[in-house]
Amino acid sequence: MQITTNKIDSANAKINAAITRQTIDANVEKIANQLSKEAKIAGFRKGKVPVSAVKKQYGERLVQDAEAQVLRDLLNEGLKVMEIASDMLIGEPNITKFEKNDNGIDVEVSIAIRPAIELGDYAAMVPDVAKPDIDDATVMARIEELASAQAPLINVEEDRPLVSGDTVLMDFEGFVDGEPFEGGKAEGFSLRLGSGQFIPGFEDQMIGMKKDEEKTIDVTFPENYGGAKLAGKPAQFKVKVQAIQAKEAVVVDEELAKKMLPGFEDASVDMLKEKVKEQLQSEAMSTLYNDTLKPDLMETFVGAFTIDLPEFIVEQEMDMALNKKARDMSEAELEELRGDAEKVKALRETFRDDACRAVKATFIVDALARAENVIVNEQELMQTIYYEAMQMGQDPAAVYKHYQESGYLPAIQMAMIEDRVLSKLLNDKIK
Repeated sequence: MQITTNKIDSANAKINAAITRQTIDANVEKIANQLSKEAKIAGFRKGKVPVSAVKKQYGERLVQDAEAQVLRDLLNEGLKVMEIASDMLIGEPNITKFEKNDNGIDVEVSIAIRPAIELGDYAAMVPDVAKPDIDDATVMARIEELASAQAPLINVEEDRPLVSGDTVLMDFEGFVDGEPFEGGKAEGFSLRLGSGQFIPGFEDQMIGMKKDEEKTIDVTFPENYGGAKLAGKPAQFKVKVQAIQAKEAVVVDEELAKKMLPGFEDASVDMLKEKVKEQLQSEAMSTLYNDTLKPDLMETFVGAFTIDLPEFIVEQEMDMALNKKARDMSEAELEELRGDAEKVKALRETFRDDACRAVKATFIVDALARAENVIVNEQELMQTIYYEAMQMGQDPAAVYKHYQESGYLPAIQMAMIEDRVLSKLLNDKIK
């Protein structure tokens, strides 16, 4: 077997070989001899099966196994010649040529290698991070918001009109084409103005009404309204305000502090302010990280490092992007593409730059994770997916199985690693 190797760059290599017929035949003999000691064939005792009987029983399968063994030997020999460790390979080797002829088989195997990345002083590329400043007014506003959410509703005794945020107790009856409709009537109904609970325009027209006032409100049901008989129809609602309610005024004092900090015996207003400030700062940092610092830092790394990319990984990324695009296309657009291979090729090519960027980012994150000793094991991956599924009210086991069968788990794991790596690097630069 004659082997030639070509290490194209740090991420791509090819192995070519002319596998002789004698090599394949020798492998067939070797496998047949081994099977003759193990196979169970009717009419022969185990271990006493003639090689000729084995060949007759297994036939083409022996040839396929022999060829597979030759390919494994070819790969191992090629990696040895190029001094590439097997754990540096990415994915399965791609057999790009397998041509049988009278003399044997001409083979070409393309392999992808984890590219070499010289990270250098990558920490110097990470910007200094300043914690967002949270002023006292913002802290007090959050405390009042939290306290108000738990405060009871009380009747407004003063003679004043409804304003946004008030809760109104009302009677109403709705009419379409002058006729009442099912479900359009209620008494003592509670509605917080500004909640968007009712048909668009309804709540706005109630603002300014007073207790015991009656009014006819004109609205139009949305086109996508659930009831087909009412969708898009103009309607009139006769309403009467029974009472106006508002949240009880919030008083920020020691009693409130103890109520909002049940786990602290020495709870005080100052402690409450400090805890709320910490929460606001954490929320602001999370927003800053996710919306600005992490994306910007990733773009910095992608722009700073020059690396070789495994060709077939890029091609796979392009295929996935093309398939995703196809799922969003109309039947007419798909039909047009089906009849024009050049258009399909041109469309696929438009995804190359984004595919290269995505693959490059993945390998940079992988290198940074190794440098920073950041890992996400299978247990952590499962726990994250289960938690998010439960938050969405979905069956965690079913969601995990779907991701597993769809091949999404590696991408989710890499996204988690990226988040941890970037967070760690930024955390180290917090002033």
